[in-house]
Amino acid sequence: MPDIQHDAGHGRFSTTVDGELAYLDTRLDGDHLVITHTWVPDAIGGRGIAGHLVKAAFEHARAQGLKVRPACSYAAAWIERHPEFSDLLG
Repeated sequence: MPDIQHDAGHGRFSTTVDGELAYLDTRLDGDHLVITHTWVPDAIGGRGIAGHLVKAAFEHARAQGLKVRPACSYAAAWIERHPEFSDLLG
C-alpha cells in the first residue's frame, strides 16, 4: 500500500509513486465528505493506487463521523465493489 498523505486544509489525499504524484480531491459539505476528483498519471496506472486513495478517504470519513458522497466517477465505481463501506454513503 502506498504512503498516503492527507492535507486537510486543501481537502487532498495524495501519494507519490516512482516520482509521480497521484491524488484525490475532496470538499466538505456539512457532515459530508464529497469526493470530487481522483487522478493517477498513466505512468503509474494499473497498480491500484486510485483504490488506495479512495479507501483512505472513506476511512478518514468513518474516523471523523462523516458521510461520503462519491461525486467522482472512479469513487462511485469503487464503492460498488466495496460494500463494506456502503454505510458511509449519504
